[in-house]
Amino acid sequence: MIADYLRAVVLGAIQALAEFLPISSSGHLVIAERIGGASLGSLTFDVALHLGTLSAVLAYFWRDWLRMGRASLRDLARHGYRVDRWSEPARLALWIALGTLPAVAAGLAFGDVVEEHLRSPAVVAVMLILFAIVIGVSDHWGRFDRLLSDVNAPRALVIGVAQALALVPGVSRSGATISAARALGFDRDSAARFSFLLSAPVVFGAGVLQFSRALSADEPLRWGPMIVGTVTAGVLGALVIRGFLSFVRHRTLRFFVWYRIALGLATVAALALGIL
Repeated sequence: MIADYLRAVVLGAIQALAEFLPISSSGHLVIAERIGGASLGSLTFDVALHLGTLSAVLAYFWRDWLRMGRASLRDLARHGYRVDRWSEPARLALWIALGTLPAVAAGLAFGDVVEEHLRSPAVVAVMLILFAIVIGVSDHWGRFDRLLSDVNAPRALVIGVAQALALVPGVSRSGATISAARALGFDRDSAARFSFLLSAPVVFGAGVLQFSRALSADEPLRWGPMIVGTVTAGVLGALVIRGFLSFVRHRTLRFFVWYRIALGLATVAALALGIL
C-alpha cells in the first residue's frame, strides 16, 4: 500500500532527525504512534529504523571504524592486553565497548518494563522537559577543554551509564551522552563524536533483537516499506550527523533545550485536552 511507504518515509525522517539530535527519537515515535495509530509501531518499521540509524553511523564514520579495527588487531598482536601501550584508535575502540556495557545491562534488566509501562506521552513530556534542563546546564557549566583522545575507562563508563538512561522515552540517547561528556569537560565536537560512535553497538544489538522478534512473530516483515524506511533513515541520518557536528563547533545547544521544553509543554497540553 502507498500509505505504508509514505509512513516509512515519515518515520525514517523522524528517526534520522531525532536519533542524532538531542531531542529523543523514542519520544517522538511514541507521540507519532499515538497520533498515527498502533501500526506505526510495527516490527517492520522498528527493524527499518534501527537498520537506517546503524547504517548512517557506520557510513559517516567509516574511516574511524576502519582505523579502530586495524589498530585493535595490530596492538593486540603486538602488546596483548597491555592497554597502556595501545595506540589511541585501539584504546578508543575499547572505551566504546566498555561504554556500551551499561546500556546492554539496562536493556536486559529493564527493557520489558520500559516497553510495558513507560512508553506513554506523559512520561515523554516529563523526560523532555527534565532532560532539557540537564542538557542546558551541562552545556554551559565548567571547563570544556577535553578532546576525544582524553576518553578513558572511568569517563567511558560514566557516559555509558548516561546512555543507559535513554532507555526511557523522552530522555534522548544523544542528549544524555553529550550532556555527560560535557559535564566531564569535553568540548562539544568531541562529546558529539563520542556519542555517535558509542551509539553503534547499542543500535546494532537493538536491530538484531528486533529482527529476531520479527522473524519469530506472527507479523510478517514487509520488505518494501522496510527498505524505504531504512534508506530514508540512513541517508538523512548521515546528513544530520554532518550538520550537527558542524553546528556544535560554533553554537550552543540552547535551541534544542527550548525545542524540548516547547514539545514537552505541548504534549502536556494535548494530554489535558484529550488530543493524545
